[in-house]
Amino acid sequence: MKTIYALQHDTVDAICWRNYGRSSGVVENVLEANQHLSEFGPFLPMGTKVQLPEIPTQQNKTQSIQLWD
Repeated sequence: MKTIYALQHDTVDAICWRNYGRSSGVVENVLEANQHLSEFGPFLPMGTKVQLPEIPTQQNKTQSIQLWD
């Protein structure tokens, strides 16, 4: 588990985007690991300690085609 501290006007959504590269499906895991964050409302106070659980990164699958063989 990684520990970070909230920046000014930070949200859990923004923290997830910055650290995991996505927020979909991740915010719930971070809130579960940090139940105290729900006390603050949408914006976290600057310097709030946030534990980031290990979440596998989602691989973007890009389909490619070849025009010539």
